[in-house]
Amino acid sequence: MLTVRDVMTTEVFVLQATQTLALVRSLMKNKHIRHVPIVDGQDRFVGLLTHRDLLAQTISMLAEIDEAEQEYLDRNIYIVNVMKTDVVTANSDMDLVSAIHVLLEHKYGCLPVVDNEKLVGIVTEADFLRLTLGLLEKI
Repeated sequence: MLTVRDVMTTEVFVLQATQTLALVRSLMKNKHIRHVPIVDGQDRFVGLLTHRDLLAQTISMLAEIDEAEQEYLDRNIYIVNVMKTDVVTANSDMDLVSAIHVLLEHKYGCLPVVDNEKLVGIVTEADFLRLTLGLLEKI
């Protein structure tokens, strides 16, 4: 049976809670990612910040705020103040069927993969699409 370990991404871009939204925004834009796990100094998983969370912190263009003002705000809002801490995680030995059920039931886009409190990877919808594509190409 396939496990999360078989499909997860292990090279994960992470940030710490003491960093700012400006860094999150830059990381997401430059690396084309939508989920940023937050870790402490010992690589223990402490939270998650998603693209949707970032959008919720962005002031609408309707408020007539310019880009410089948004950047100023982003440099002064810390991740700890907006990250989600009640995050469902997977461990690397979780079977893929269970992981898919969690994603579908809760409408999550990812599951951080945590073993012994340490972040070891992340499994996203894209990882499951890659798996599906690989299987379909073999048919």
